[in-house]
Amino acid sequence: MDNDLDTLATAFYVAADDLLKDHPERVPYRPRIGISPRISDAEPMTLALMQAFLGFVSQARWLRHARAQFEGMFPCLPGQTGYNKRLRRLYPTMTWLMGTLVRAADVGADDVWVVDSTPVECGRSRETAQRSDLAGWAEYGYCASHSRWFWGFRLHLACTLQGLPVGFALTGAKAGERQMFLDILDGTETMNQLQEGGIRQLLIGDREYYGADFEDTVDAAGIEMLRPGPQGRETPARFPVRQALAAGHRIHPRHPQGAA
Repeated sequence: MDNDLDTLATAFYVAADDLLKDHPERVPYRPRIGISPRISDAEPMTLALMQAFLGFVSQARWLRHARAQFEGMFPCLPGQTGYNKRLRRLYPTMTWLMGTLVRAADVGADDVWVVDSTPVECGRSRETAQRSDLAGWAEYGYCASHSRWFWGFRLHLACTLQGLPVGFALTGAKAGERQMFLDILDGTETMNQLQEGGIRQLLIGDREYYGADFEDTVDAAGIEMLRPGPQGRETPARFPVRQALAAGHRIHPRHPQGAA
């Protein structure tokens, strides 16, 4: 395994294990009487982190690879079913842990966020849409960026300028971007924790994130929205957002032209 990934996995495991010991209320409920798990809760979360970094989409392939390469680090790897069930139960814990680690990192204190959504296409033919196991979950939606319809999901993501995810949601293709960001803002513990510092955030989005009610809600949450004007009602740009981000400039609401 790469030394950098080895160091990252070790550091994450130690931090996660210590935090879970200090906050036992965050650990999923487990009866005192019964079979004790052979691995701690920090181990499957570390495995999930390594799986994402190494780009394994299939859990079955990842577990085979982990048994062959990382048996010394994880001598009691669960089967695919056990691994999947364990991660599902640990989802609230992982969300809380992500927020806690974000607050401890310097990058988590970034006062500028970007928000957008992207299509996750799952099929194109009508036969696929009818026979797929995703039928009932995936939907037909329109992608304005590519000027075409697609069948699948839509990934909504809010992150810092450095690319650190702050909140996300995977929805049907027809879900509205404004409402989904409000749901992320309301339901993602990471964003709630970042608001505790009292720092007013600057949120950069496209022209879909507009509306009086939407802007009042995000303003009440301590977020200043920066976006182009709705189509047909263009407003002068405060600064060239895409050019500033591409050039690596630091954007601040008090300095419209950005500062290096």
